[in-house]
Amino acid sequence: MKKRMMFIAVMAMVLNVAGFAGEPKNSGTTFAKDALAPFVKSGQLPGAINVFYKNGLQETTCIGYADVAAKRPITMNDVFMQCSQTKGFCGVTVAILIEEGKIALDDPVSKYLPEFNELWVLKSDTNGVKTLVRAKNTLTVRMVMNHTGGFPFEICAKQGNIKGGGWSGGAPLRQTAAIAAACPLSFEPGTKEQYSNTGIDIGAAIVEIVTGMRWEDFLKARVLDPLGMKSSWFWPTDKQLKTQIEMYDCVKDAPATYREQNEMQQRPYNDAHVFASAGAGLWTTANDQLKFYKMLMNLGVGDNGVRILKEETVKELLAKSTRPKGMSGYSLGLSAPEEDTENAWFGHGGAWGTNCVVNWHRKELKLWVVQLCGDPRPWDAACAEAANQFFKYAIGKTGADAYTGRLK
Repeated sequence: MKKRMMFIAVMAMVLNVAGFAGEPKNSGTTFAKDALAPFVKSGQLPGAINVFYKNGLQETTCIGYADVAAKRPITMNDVFMQCSQTKGFCGVTVAILIEEGKIALDDPVSKYLPEFNELWVLKSDTNGVKTLVRAKNTLTVRMVMNHTGGFPFEICAKQGNIKGGGWSGGAPLRQTAAIAAACPLSFEPGTKEQYSNTGIDIGAAIVEIVTGMRWEDFLKARVLDPLGMKSSWFWPTDKQLKTQIEMYDCVKDAPATYREQNEMQQRPYNDAHVFASAGAGLWTTANDQLKFYKMLMNLGVGDNGVRILKEETVKELLAKSTRPKGMSGYSLGLSAPEEDTENAWFGHGGAWGTNCVVNWHRKELKLWVVQLCGDPRPWDAACAEAANQFFKYAIGKTGADAYTGRLK
């Protein structure tokens, strides 16, 4: 019995040191809190969540309010719209199917969605007269997932300040893809870059065709549920919305002002006008988001020990760019460097200021949660300096130091 208990303890230590299980050790530092406090006190920054993590050591900061008027403190379990960070979730679902041999990155999109068999490129637009030419290059899965397909930011059905428009409204994914195929491309596929929610939605539509499931259901079954992300979904409940991090507009040298909604994400957030969007649309919490990004940092394995992707899949398809050289960095729904080095970070940000990036080489993570529109954001530089201080502090900690007491 004693030998068995010793074996379990040793295995637990191995898993913890690898970063795949257990709670991180509190660093005891307050670098981010100290840096952000003046901006919260002035009201410029209503509230924020910040997490620094390195190899088992974590600094977690929740400062200010989720709702300033109600004086409701911001917490790790408050729901918020992560906007474009949803793209990385789509990238993971596509990567899963690539691993299973059901999709290849250089497959033509038309193999799965036949309406993309014939595409047209906008050559000129003079005095309202559009000249189109037939696309020469084959549009591939790779191109729609790394923003080199030539698509607009949103299809016309999702553009404009109208009810039902925006990232989580507009149209079902399969319909979004069909509309995109009927519109001219901005440039020849694969020759330029243009950030596009539309391309990511097309990638999600391919997942639907291949799996026979709605994309959001496949995401839930293969990513959200296995990682224990119980608070993440495209339709937050009324109960969850009572803990929503409210939205504010940045104001120079003055307190931020409350904003009821953004034209690209309109209330109510969970009724029949809302459709799942892979380009931007997933509600989540800071605690849930950590589970996803730590899985990426741990090369496909969640902190609960569940493997979502193979190591090489994360290294080759997600942690470094899949674009041609010279087109900056972007992989499958994630911002990633052209060359993956020890100093390379990958991840994604969202329109309301959220961001999370990881470094798998050094087992480091930086997470930031706010719900803010516009500029200026004078706290960014202060938070960046706080990160430098934290990682300088944490770098001297050995693996054993970082995990001391974790098995008690």
